[in-house]
Amino acid sequence: MTQREDTALIAGQLADLTEAVQAMADQLISIRERADTQQGRIDLAARELTEVSSRLQSAADALRESL
Repeated sequence: MTQREDTALIAGQLADLTEAVQAMADQLISIRERADTQQGRIDLAARELTEVSSRLQSAADALRESL
């Protein structure tokens, strides 16, 4: 193999590698966006559960006082 062929082969491999790295970067961005969305949903559910727990505690306290 000549030096020119070696260089062409390496250039092709680098181009393939660059495309693979870009695809992985795109996938990571997508995963991060989904994770952020999921975290937002988890945070909202946690806030809602805290509110429900507080209401239940208030109802329990009111029931105890009425007895």
